[in-house]
Amino acid sequence: MIPEKLIIFTRYPEPGKTKTRLIAVLGKTGAANLHRLMAQKAIARALTLQNSRRLSVEIHYTGGSPQQMQDWLGTDVIYQNQTDGDLGARMTAAFQNSFNSGVDKAVIIGTDCPALKPEIMAKAFDELSQHDLVLGPAKDGGYYLIGLGRSVPELFGGINWGTNEVFAATRAIAQNLDLKIAYLPTLADIDRPEDLLDLDMNMLK
Repeated sequence: MIPEKLIIFTRYPEPGKTKTRLIAVLGKTGAANLHRLMAQKAIARALTLQNSRRLSVEIHYTGGSPQQMQDWLGTDVIYQNQTDGDLGARMTAAFQNSFNSGVDKAVIIGTDCPALKPEIMAKAFDELSQHDLVLGPAKDGGYYLIGLGRSVPELFGGINWGTNEVFAATRAIAQNLDLKIAYLPTLADIDRPEDLLDLDMNMLK
């Protein structure tokens, strides 16, 4: 059994259904193309990390078919359809399935954070040796990474996803549960038009 699992949450880059909050600025195709580039970079970095540690990588996706995902990203990675429900329900299921399969540490990332490099992903797994929970805070009040050493479904209930309260609410729940928390550097997610000011396209090359 490979002891660590990195789960990447993403969606198939279909114009009009991807990065919808950026469509007003970039157009449907531009928003989808930006998502495509960010996802490809995040996945490439995850696979780079896989070369240096005992790590499995899974892509949990929405939109598109298994064939479309393979045509886009290849056949060398594991694909899973995200479950139904809000983001919290989908992350709960992903963590639960991972720990049920016998992994010791599981980390979920999105594909919206171009500054998330393999070294930070590696630090998340390393921190889970001494902590129950690791969080990567995003500048917009959410988080770009969450890692656990066991399933803690309470972390994902009653959260207003997509708001600037996500990180603070998650931290408050974790503190109430007396979890030992590690924090990663604060980075920028690219979700809204104002976030484009933080985007360095060189990060995506």
